[in-house]
Amino acid sequence: MTPRSSAINATSTGERTGVAAEIEGRFGSEGFLTAVQHTKDEIPTIWIEKNRLRETLRYLRSEIPRPFSMLFDLSATDERLRRHHEGLPIGVFTVFYHLFSFDRNQSIRIKVPLSGEALSLPSIVDLWPNADWYEREVYDMFGVRFDGHPFLRRLLMPPWWEGHPLRKDHPARGTEMGRFQFPPEKLVMTQEALQFKPEEWGLSRTHQDPDFDYMFINLGPAHTGTHGVLRLVTQLAGEEIIDIVPDIGFHHRAQEKIAERQTWHTFIPYTDRVDYLQGALNEMPYCLSVERLAGIEVPTRAQTIRVMMSEFYRLASHLVWYGTFAQDVGALSPVFYMFNDRERIHGITEAICGGRMHPNWFRIGGVAQDLPIGWDKLVHQFVDWFPSRLDEYERLVMDNPIFKERTVGIGAFSLEDAIAWGATGPMLRACGLPWDLRKVRPYSGYDQFDFDVPVASNGDCYDRAVVHVLEMRQSLRIIRQCLDSMPSGSYKSLDPLATPPLKERTTHDIETLIHHFVGVSWGPVLPPGEAEVPTESSKGQTSYYLTSDGAQVSYRTRIRTPSFAHIQMVPFMARGELLSDLLAVLGSVDYVLSDVDR
Repeated sequence: MTPRSSAINATSTGERTGVAAEIEGRFGSEGFLTAVQHTKDEIPTIWIEKNRLRETLRYLRSEIPRPFSMLFDLSATDERLRRHHEGLPIGVFTVFYHLFSFDRNQSIRIKVPLSGEALSLPSIVDLWPNADWYEREVYDMFGVRFDGHPFLRRLLMPPWWEGHPLRKDHPARGTEMGRFQFPPEKLVMTQEALQFKPEEWGLSRTHQDPDFDYMFINLGPAHTGTHGVLRLVTQLAGEEIIDIVPDIGFHHRAQEKIAERQTWHTFIPYTDRVDYLQGALNEMPYCLSVERLAGIEVPTRAQTIRVMMSEFYRLASHLVWYGTFAQDVGALSPVFYMFNDRERIHGITEAICGGRMHPNWFRIGGVAQDLPIGWDKLVHQFVDWFPSRLDEYERLVMDNPIFKERTVGIGAFSLEDAIAWGATGPMLRACGLPWDLRKVRPYSGYDQFDFDVPVASNGDCYDRAVVHVLEMRQSLRIIRQCLDSMPSGSYKSLDPLATPPLKERTTHDIETLIHHFVGVSWGPVLPPGEAEVPTESSKGQTSYYLTSDGAQVSYRTRIRTPSFAHIQMVPFMARGELLSDLLAVLGSVDYVLSDVDR
């Protein structure tokens, strides 16, 4: 297939505008801004020298008017095999910082090129506490060190792992690595690595009282309250939580690495497994980012279908959270009722998509098929039936005095804390900020729907539950509007990067047959460039930051998930609470381990 023109323009060397002009006005151009990159998502992307990193980030965080107060993401790219980088000061590796300003409703990327043998940058954990895990992940996956990080060690891979998986020279398939063996000496080494040594994490074994020692216990990695393979090493004084050291990575499947070997189309089924509870909500940000990268316009009908199915999966995910959260604090019956209702939703998604938990139904440019005959009857029955169930659940759970006793005032944090830790979705809105991307940065036609953004004020476990419950009613409002005003038209774009030539034409000319064969077997060739379109998933903001090098596969796919950011907050939320409150804190977060580890 003939590739489209490059999406990378020459870097700007003339007059700066916007945030770039503000940075240059503060520091001057010498030694700071080395380039301003054009990206398809139109996020200001600024390259700076590494020795200017901290003062630039500090300025953006707190000194610039309407500051960029949230560190949304931090990761890296191995640039050694990249071909299309015209005019950019690319080194062997690039570390990028994605910041966000609520006052501006704007993102900014700061990129730092790294070259030579010493791959290192100064840590920014003192500027943003959530940089802790992000820097450890970059160290783990790419081998870039962060000077000044208090506990720089592997995060997702075991400590004995050799190599850095997201480097281009690391194998992408198990068959490329030879037979995996676990001899006795490696077993001993692994068991020793699992032994927790408090001193290595800055924790004391002994209380100020010499006759009193702290107790350290494992919660997980095999524990019903962790909802997956998550290990939490808790430091206790009696039953009071002094600190927690989370241990993640047991569920790591290298989704970002897999994206480098799959074509743009064939990676869609893998997105369903990132958060296996929210189905099509995983597919939305990926498809939107690919479409922005390729310049594909999605038909109105396809956008509305996407919205309807996304809200069904939001309901399905919230029902799992609702029932299991009630179970975590001692109520057993709700989880059975709510899983039964989730089965009704999956009956609808199966009738429309052909799949249930993993629908694999969104496509680049639209959806896989048009809505089947009778879809409206199924949806109508559900939206008429479900509100009374929500009423019953509110009486059963939210009004229950025991549930309130276990959740009100537990695991609370302020709006400032939420922003500092990168909290999004219900975690952020429970602190009083009505920030929902479907409203403030609408995508897929969400601006055409009438719905409210539920908020609470205390930021505790109960308020996080309140926001979830109210969101379910708003999802019903959106689904009903889709039902009442589903537009006509095509369910998929006919753009050649999204859809092969029509089948009936392939029997008349060989050129069409060739393009059809190449488009299906090899996949489309996307123009070089970068794009990212965050969306509001069931647990918070999810995004796919895609880099194309003019090939059938992604050069770099960065998956930013809300669960990763939120689980990092658990020690902060749980300090000072009782051990029994920890399960309430975990349940209120609404996370899934596949979304944490990817």
